[in-house]
Amino acid sequence: MACPVDAGAGAASVHGGGEPVGATTRRGVWLSATVTTTTENLSRSEAAERSAHLDVRGYRVELDLSGATDPGRPTFTSTTTVRLASTTPSTFLDFVGPAVRSVVVNGRALDPDACYDGARISVDRLVDDNEVIIVAEAAYSRTGEGLHRFVDPVDGQTYLYTQYEPADSRRVFAVLEQPDLKAAFTFVVTAPSGWQVLSNQPAVAVEDRGDGTATTEFAPTPPLSSYLTAVVAGPYHRVDGHWSGPLPDGGTLEVPLGVLCRASLAEHLDAENLLTVTAQGLDFFHEHFAYPYPWGKYDQVLVPEYNLGAMENPGCVTFTESYVFRSAATRAQHAGRANTILHEMAHMWFGDLVTPRWWDDLWLKESFADYMGAHASVAATEYTDAWVAFANRRKAWAYTQDQLPTTHPIVADITDLEAAKQNFDGITYAKGAAVLKQLVAYVGTDAFFAGARSYFREHAFATTALPDLLRALEASSGRDLGEWARLWLQTSGTPELTAELQADGDRIASLRVRQDATDPLTGRTVLRPHRLAVGLYDLRDRRDDETVELVRTHRLELDVTGAVTDVSEAAGLPVPALVLVNDDDLTYGKVRLDPRSLATATEHLGALSDPLARSLVWSALWNATRDALLPAEHFVELVLRHGATEDDSAVLVGLVTDARTAVERYAPPEQREDLRARLAGGSWARLHEAEPGSDAQLVWARSLARAAATTPAVAPRLRGLLQGTEPVAGLPMDPELRWALWQSLAAVGAASLEDLDGELERDRTADGATQHLAAVSSFPDADVKATSWETLLTPRSLSNDHVDATISGFTQPWHRELTAPYTEPYFEALRQIWARHSIEIAGRLVRGLYPSHQDVEPGLDPADHPVAARASTWLADNADAPAGLRRLVLEGHDHLLRSLRAQAAARP
Repeated sequence: MACPVDAGAGAASVHGGGEPVGATTRRGVWLSATVTTTTENLSRSEAAERSAHLDVRGYRVELDLSGATDPGRPTFTSTTTVRLASTTPSTFLDFVGPAVRSVVVNGRALDPDACYDGARISVDRLVDDNEVIIVAEAAYSRTGEGLHRFVDPVDGQTYLYTQYEPADSRRVFAVLEQPDLKAAFTFVVTAPSGWQVLSNQPAVAVEDRGDGTATTEFAPTPPLSSYLTAVVAGPYHRVDGHWSGPLPDGGTLEVPLGVLCRASLAEHLDAENLLTVTAQGLDFFHEHFAYPYPWGKYDQVLVPEYNLGAMENPGCVTFTESYVFRSAATRAQHAGRANTILHEMAHMWFGDLVTPRWWDDLWLKESFADYMGAHASVAATEYTDAWVAFANRRKAWAYTQDQLPTTHPIVADITDLEAAKQNFDGITYAKGAAVLKQLVAYVGTDAFFAGARSYFREHAFATTALPDLLRALEASSGRDLGEWARLWLQTSGTPELTAELQADGDRIASLRVRQDATDPLTGRTVLRPHRLAVGLYDLRDRRDDETVELVRTHRLELDVTGAVTDVSEAAGLPVPALVLVNDDDLTYGKVRLDPRSLATATEHLGALSDPLARSLVWSALWNATRDALLPAEHFVELVLRHGATEDDSAVLVGLVTDARTAVERYAPPEQREDLRARLAGGSWARLHEAEPGSDAQLVWARSLARAAATTPAVAPRLRGLLQGTEPVAGLPMDPELRWALWQSLAAVGAASLEDLDGELERDRTADGATQHLAAVSSFPDADVKATSWETLLTPRSLSNDHVDATISGFTQPWHRELTAPYTEPYFEALRQIWARHSIEIAGRLVRGLYPSHQDVEPGLDPADHPVAARASTWLADNADAPAGLRRLVLEGHDHLLRSLRAQAAARP
């Protein structure tokens, strides 16, 4: 599964369906208003007990979606027939839905009211071979969990798709919901005639029922974990393609390809580009994994209101439709989409063919897919610079996550499904991928792929744990990886790597790499082995003009294994202007620049010609800002000074985003207004200096739009852009940019409701409705805040995308005084939020509404700040709160403390 992305689509007013009136969801469990069951949260020990006694032979799942277009029908009928062998007389199946109508075990009917508690269906008197048939009413979702239903405001058409990971297939059919109970699934779907109806396997029969509906039966899947099954249905627009590859026996593997999106987005779908990347990826993985693609067909569906970037359902991959570019898209956006396509494709082997036995080893698939997304981009596509964005942006996510008090080892201790849901994070994805990059440098690329090939052959269609992978890689590389795995995969924390240079005149007397690393969970020093490069950079005159460039003069590769490692090859070399530890980004660790290198970066970062090295220096500067070692003001000035020469749009997007965060979170309050104006003014200047029609121009325009949300003085310029009175040559005034400008104007009180309604008339699309809601929610008005707060806390009042849109408006940083009265209500409502909303929506609310925009108070320790102190009190008073809820509050608390510490350190 790809990491979460910003989503955008769908208006509540045009949404069909929803949950039955009078019912609520508690941690994802379907409940009446009075039921308080907690059995939905399956534990690891319960899963192990089931798998010890059960062997699932197969499922037949029949879904009646014929009423999907009727918004008055919130549910659909789901019939599951499961065949299983058992060595225990009783067990339970999982189902989360409004009602179970009947349960039949080996021909014997059970009382549904007696055996179903809202999350589990208990069955008894099992024998060696059993058939269980369960008929239930399942609910259409508006939260992206289970079977999501969306109505397109453009044409009124209804679209359905499923999303299950980690445990939401039980919202659609009765199932033994754990990854190690793999089985063959046969899906039978009744839906309106003329719809595209898809699942993991090709259709084998379609029956027209003569009543405007048709029933499609799909071929049985190979053995598959339930969370990987998929159903997609609706009047999707489809573009077909084809891929073929040689088989070991001399034959040819033929794979039909499909790319689908909503009909109203068809004009924006660049299907040929997606199919090109798909074919390039299949070429690469087919050759390097040496295991033929095992899932028959390869459909890719771009779906609305998606909670994720994508999901690796074999044969039926789903993506956020934000990858259908309605507006101008930078090269970085295209590269990011290609990376996601390849990430999900890698999952066809890592995760689908071979699946982690339990969620402790989630990294076995996600870290590998994250690594492979970048690796295959470089090796097989035009996006040969994918490691630049990975070093600067993806690893920034990992460093942030790894410094929180909730950090965990890459191989995590996942005791239950609730913990699993929270662990789709920067450690499982980005840190794991960075560590795998280090492993590849450690064992060699050829040995790494040889181990992967052995792993696939041995464990095809089965489930595995960490030792299975280590054995394969040890056999291929000849290295003992036990200690490497212990230090890198089973400990926590981010190493810090610093160059210590002693000069003898203009020559290096000694150069050492210092490693500082503590496991924050144990407090112990953990010195990890690193295979890394140290780059020495110096200034030289450019040949074509009077400027200088900063170029690498020496690259020294070595093993760093202890607290201090001598770089012996550096002795006697000229003293460089800049020393870059972890040049080429081979390992995982925060790099600290020595004083000489920091001075060089301050003056000449834009002259650093190598994009990966430049990205790594930017990363070091941002980490120093977050760690209160570099004032926010200094970082913002560096972005405005050197960002103008940054030619990698992925890095530039990250820089302007970080600059805004630096202003709003890490700058002391007395500097903030001035920095806001400088960032907005600098963005305006860079916009006009950029080449017309370039990525840089678009990035600086978007930066201006965001910065203006806290800078009222810029409002006339924004209106000039929108009204065409102050045009910028080459700048596409497309829906994305226009809405960003209107949202900022609304946030500073420089737009009216009539203005926003007028823009909605221009953009009567699902995304337009979502952006309109975000803008309306951004008004600096106490009544608007009150309405937004009440709506957000009311279950089922908003779809998933509209929750995000409303939160974004409610939490505008310029509105600190307006949102301050909601601090206490936030903490008072936390447990109710967690109890009344599904886990997806509850997580968004708890994280998004945390009162994070606070100012350090003179003479007051950050821990004693009123909001920080209130969070500490809540955590102390709610030790019995669900672990997932406590984790989010603890993380919000830590983010706040970090911002207050940075503000305090930046004061004179």
